[in-house]
Amino acid sequence: MWYQLINISFFVFHTLFTLFNMAGWIFPYTRKLHLITLFLTSFSWFILGIWYGWGYCICTDWHWAVREKLGYHDHSDSYIHFLIFKLTGADLNPKFVENATLLIFLLSLALSIGLNIRDHYHRKK
Repeated sequence: MWYQLINISFFVFHTLFTLFNMAGWIFPYTRKLHLITLFLTSFSWFILGIWYGWGYCICTDWHWAVREKLGYHDHSDSYIHFLIFKLTGADLNPKFVENATLLIFLLSLALSIGLNIRDHYHRKK
């Protein structure tokens, strides 16, 4: 029972975290937090990824461990690919999903950095 609750919690948290990474730059009051979540994601993907493989995500790793305890063996190499499949049933090309994920991440990062810098200079005036 606890593992099922944790599984659902991971679906909710990780999905909201991912959506926030994609769109948190839109709202001025969330931009600083957005930049922090993007840096946390970057740390996991690129720093921890040195040891665990490029794109490593600690949330995904923990979620897979919980799902395995529940007897599920349906995870893929990409949480986004897994999520798209679970939510829509669409089994997209994993390489396409990986490239789209990276592109959206980089665009969100560029927008977040640019808007945070702009906001900083506007506050100084």
